[in-house]
This record gives sequence, C-alpha cells and structure tokens, in this order.
Amino acid sequence: MMGTVGHRVESLASSGIKCIPKEYVRPQEELENIGNVFEEEKKEGPQVPTIDLGEIDSPSEVVRGRCREKLKKAAEEWGVMNLVNHGIPEELLNRLRKAGETFFSLPIEEKEKYANDQASGKIQGYGSKLANNASGQLEWEDYFFHLVFPEDKRDLSIWPTKPSDYTEATSEYARLLRKLATKILEALSIGLGLEGGRLEKEVGGMEELLLQLKINYYPICPQPELALGVEAHTDISSLTFLLHNMVPGLQLFYEGKWVTAKCVPNSIFMHIGDTIEILSNGRYKSILHRGLVNKEKVRISWAVFCEPPKEKIILQPLPELVTEKEPARFPPRTFAQHIHHKLFRKDEEAVSN
Repeated sequence: MMGTVGHRVESLASSGIKCIPKEYVRPQEELENIGNVFEEEKKEGPQVPTIDLGEIDSPSEVVRGRCREKLKKAAEEWGVMNLVNHGIPEELLNRLRKAGETFFSLPIEEKEKYANDQASGKIQGYGSKLANNASGQLEWEDYFFHLVFPEDKRDLSIWPTKPSDYTEATSEYARLLRKLATKILEALSIGLGLEGGRLEKEVGGMEELLLQLKINYYPICPQPELALGVEAHTDISSLTFLLHNMVPGLQLFYEGKWVTAKCVPNSIFMHIGDTIEILSNGRYKSILHRGLVNKEKVRISWAVFCEPPKEKIILQPLPELVTEKEPARFPPRTFAQHIHHKLFRKDEEAVSN
C-alpha cells in the first residue's frame, strides 16, 4: 500500500512540475470549454437559485407553501440550489471545515495511514481516483471518504484522529444534515402531490438511508485549463449536500452551457441526485456537473451523499406519477444495478471514442 504515495495528486502538485502528466489532460472536445474559474465565476448569465429555508417551518401554511413552491421550482428547473437559513449553525460549519483542512494539511505520509484499498473493496479512507475506464483518465484531486450516518453503521476506526475535534464536528454535522434531508424530502414529496413522508420512505427512511461524506481536496494545478478536478457526472444519490472553502470550481451543465456556481456565504449547496430523479419520473432533475481546478488556491469541498440501500429497494418511477401521457422514463433497478449500469455505459463510451 505504501507504494501509492506517488499517486497522490498533492505530491504531484508540490513536486514543482510545470506540465501535468498526460493522464490528467482532458480530451480535445472538453478542452474547448474549460476556462479560468475565477473569470468564469464573474460571468453574468443564469444563476443557481438560492432558497431561503427559514420559511419552511413557519407557523403559517401560506408561508410554508410558498417556500416549498420555490424549492420545487428549483428542483424541476435546475436540480441544484443554494440553501440559506438552513438551520445548521455557522460555527459548526466552520468547525467542520477547519477539521477537514487540518487533516489535509498533515504530511502525506501521515494521511497514508488512512489509505483506502479500492482493489479489495475497502473504499472508506484516504484515496485518489484510479483509472476506472478505458480512457485511463485521471482527475486532479485526492479525497477522504467515509460513512457518517446512521451512527451504528459507522466505522470510527478509520476516522481521522487528528485533529481531535474531527469526529465530534463531523458527527454533529451529520446528525443535523440528516434532519435537514427529512425536511427537504418532505417538501419535495408534497411538490409531487404525495404524502409528506413518501420520498423519505422510498429512499430507506431513518434506518437505511446512508450518508456518505467525501472531502474533496483539489491541489493547485500548474495547467488548470487542461485538467478537471472531477469529470462531468450526475450524482447517484437521492440528495447531495455540499460545503466548500469559498474557492469556486463547481460547474453545472445548464441549458447546453457550463455555468459556474458562485460562492454564497453560509449556504449549503444541494443537488437532486439520480435516485430522486428516477422516483419523480424525471420531474426533478439530476444535473450534469463537474469541477474545475486553478493555479492559485487549493479548493476543498465536503460532499455528503444521501444514498438508498444498495439492494433492499427497487428504484423506479412512483406509480402515482406514471400515466399514459407520462409513461415511466426509467426501468426498475436496485441502487446497485443503477451504479453498475452507469459504469458500464461509461466504459462503452470510452471504448467507442
């Protein structure tokens, strides 16, 4: 395992190279639309909607309804949104960010003690992308990945022991995020004309919905216009909640163009994932997105993927949402089959290109 140090993007970035290895260079058709992220962030044009969640618990049904309506519209049109007044204390978000930054500032040798081993199926821990498709493409990032909720399913033995606040800050964040997920799922259910608890039940409920944290660490890149921190993809989750260190990088493929998400202070960025897109029969969108890198600032993001259990649930459009006029747009699959289908399709594309 110790032989993997050379594969860390951080060690590549700090080695002083001026040109990035060819595995990190994107194909020509992609290079045409990768720009300087700081200039991209300043551009006018369509903006990711910002939803004020302060009103979702209002005593007034009218106010609650208005808030749900805005959330529904953002989920239908964009599939992503900035959540403000989300009820998670800013002080906790800062602690969480500080803990992750402190872990990643440790020497690589120290982080390697937590190395994952994808080959043997040990996916939790410190890692970097291995070439997983026929094109052999790599991404400009290292990461730390682990399950954070439900608490009885965690493996605390692989959680960072430095900084000492890591476990407490991360656990508290996970608990509050799980409550937030319930609120969002309830609003989205009502938006589909269903009972409030329906979507939550369909994705596994309190016992089975898994919250997986991935801290993405994007080192400074000497040739940022040639690389991507994360390639274009849609999330397989039901919902994804994202925090970042206020360095831009996230882009969304909206109406045929890449739009750079502007950094909104104290917000949590939320994606609708494939799971909810499928259950809603495509009414709510799981948007294609990617991550740019830059040569000035390290970018760190904290993504929590809320995932249904792999085998226990069949994901398919809910029967109430399937009509003659709106036939089912997705075949029934387990979550595991959905993941397999996506990977398989990607390999086929890589071979045929």
